[in-house]
Amino acid sequence: MKQRDRRYIANEIAMLDYGRELAGHLKGNELIFLVGEIGMGKTTLARGLIGALGYSGRVKSPTYTLVETYAGDGLALYHFDFYRIENPDELDFIGFEEMLEEQAIKLVEWPERASGKLPSADIIISISESQPGRTVEYAELN
Repeated sequence: MKQRDRRYIANEIAMLDYGRELAGHLKGNELIFLVGEIGMGKTTLARGLIGALGYSGRVKSPTYTLVETYAGDGLALYHFDFYRIENPDELDFIGFEEMLEEQAIKLVEWPERASGKLPSADIIISISESQPGRTVEYAELN
């Protein structure tokens, strides 16, 4: 992938494929922000990425649990979803800072709701509606 990339994603299968492609470019300690409204495909992208990294179980949305942890092919991965966070201080109760310090890939949905608690992202992926599919913008920052 280029440092900046923009592409059209036609459907759910293409979003899974995009996640798989992204997985092939990761080194193993990235903080990745997934930005987009509800229903844009952030969790679908995460499913493709997590599966490509060797996890073979069910990948579910962490909307209600705030974080799901996965391991595959020697990599740890945290998938955060802060949609239900009302105050960023709520993250203090789940050991969030310790998770950020670990050698792991960290996917964060709704990063704007954790304002002041997150360091700068290594990668930002923005997903927006583009009828009938989605437009995905990839920006590598570090």
